[in-house]
Amino acid sequence: MSSIVAKPQADSNQSAATPLLEVRDLKVYFPFQRGHLWRKEHGFVRAVDGVSFTVRSGETLGLVGESGCGKSTTARAILNLLHGGGTPVRLGGQVLWQGQRIDGLGDAQMRPYRQQMQMIFQDPFASLNPRMTVGAIVAEPMHIFRLHEPKRRKLEVLRLLDMVGLNPRFLNRYPHEFSGGQRQRIGIARALAVNPKLIVCDEPVSALDVSIQAQVINLLTDLQRQLGLAYVFIAHDLSVVRHISDRIGVMYLGRIVELADAATLYRQPLHPYTKALLSAVPIPDPAVERQRRRTVLSGDVPSPDQEYVGCRFADRCPIAEPPCRNIDPPLEGTAHQVACLVANRERQNN
Repeated sequence: MSSIVAKPQADSNQSAATPLLEVRDLKVYFPFQRGHLWRKEHGFVRAVDGVSFTVRSGETLGLVGESGCGKSTTARAILNLLHGGGTPVRLGGQVLWQGQRIDGLGDAQMRPYRQQMQMIFQDPFASLNPRMTVGAIVAEPMHIFRLHEPKRRKLEVLRLLDMVGLNPRFLNRYPHEFSGGQRQRIGIARALAVNPKLIVCDEPVSALDVSIQAQVINLLTDLQRQLGLAYVFIAHDLSVVRHISDRIGVMYLGRIVELADAATLYRQPLHPYTKALLSAVPIPDPAVERQRRRTVLSGDVPSPDQEYVGCRFADRCPIAEPPCRNIDPPLEGTAHQVACLVANRERQNN
């Protein structure tokens, strides 16, 4: 079984210049109708409801949380991928790429930005065209963005396949002839084909075996060192995110409830939801695992189609106080931000 090589943490003294990517109060609402023919109720599913973060060049920001908390919707909103398929959507907030707003841009206006921002999808089989060979799949982005002369593209494809650990002789094979890990490497090669600065990784290892997960994580880390890439890495497995991320944002019901550098978040979590998630991560030492105390949450995740006055986590929170149900806590702090009235009060008192 392969082990994950720890990623060196980014320099905390990095320049405070314009970040590569900046997301300000991002909101994504999906309208719905329910009820019978004559009496319909209109509303919105608040998939993402006020998310803010930045990503610097060469940095990895991890986003974690339960299924349905808005991680993947956030990723697609960043890249303006929510308008396809005729799905109605209501957007709010701002997305800035190197200081320039890109939210709400059409396909033609987004074209120069798409070369700089690419995506690796969760399902490595569904994201690859089964009727195209590996060579054609990796070369397609070069053709779309008119990169390199046609004769040189094949050499670039061979170089990219070798870079992601695939035998260049696989050039004329089809996706169904590869394993899940190999297909994900093809997806990585395709993302690298246009020399991007940022890659959004939407749960890229969740469909893979544990040993293969480690290989893909190590590959992404090596590519980041070689090419200076920045990642937005989305996952629900905290142990995976810990090894690749410089900073981690914990999402709950469409919002980030805690944001800090990886080492601090795992050593000293502040939000009760983060503590509950970390307490569920198994420890590979039976003696320690038996002795440690787990935080078990009661109740269910609230419905995203409801509007809440107070903290959305209050009904499940083991330390909730009466004000928590009436005040919506903002994300407070500098290096370590948390959206919790109790945690911020205790931090100020200490």
